[in-house]
Amino acid sequence: MIITVEEPKHAAAIEALLDVSFGPDRFNKTAYRLRDGVDSIPALNLVAVEHDEHGREVVVGTIRYWPILVGGTTPSILLGPIAVAAHLQGSGLGSKMIRMSLNKAVALGHTSVILVGDAPYYERFGFSRALTLGMEMPGPVDMNRLLGLELVEGSLAGAAGMIGKPAAADALETDAGAAPVLGPVLVPVLASNMTPVLTGDTPVPFSALFSRTATERVWTDRVRRTDWFWRDGLQAGAA
Repeated sequence: MIITVEEPKHAAAIEALLDVSFGPDRFNKTAYRLRDGVDSIPALNLVAVEHDEHGREVVVGTIRYWPILVGGTTPSILLGPIAVAAHLQGSGLGSKMIRMSLNKAVALGHTSVILVGDAPYYERFGFSRALTLGMEMPGPVDMNRLLGLELVEGSLAGAAGMIGKPAAADALETDAGAAPVLGPVLVPVLASNMTPVLTGDTPVPFSALFSRTATERVWTDRVRRTDWFWRDGLQAGAA
């Protein structure tokens, strides 16, 4: 199995996996209102791929991210959907994909993440309801499942209001692979030594909590497996 960046050729298989995981009504969920007509963030969209007996690719896991705007002023990214094939649930694949994508989000300069999911599961990655208490969603949702994560300390301080789609210009910038920079952040480092660089007085980002060395703090397409990523089993998905 490998985990790699999603490509257009994976699209049909991803939709089939999401249909099985979330059912035909998934497009009616509030989170899909924030995705409708908005491009996801290609650099953060990952797939887990196995090969069948004929050597053909089989998509067994998917995770995607989308640009959002909180209260019309605070940019963030929305995690989800994430899904894992039934025969791999409980294997730790979901946790690995979450950690890998969060590490990559840090490296690309994103500062926070929002999702709708089960708090007992996502708290292990640092997500908290406390960071979203002043936020609203554009439709019915269990607000106890609206969780936030600061990749840069203080990035969600004071963030409140309706969570909406990004402005057109911001969406184009994100689609091109760039992330908005709000003050000092982790400089993207995708060089061979993979050593993160901190600027100014930036605190150590969340991803450092789950790494033993500087190398493990940044994920690139060349990294395919690191055993420490497999600590936790998949228990719940983000819609």
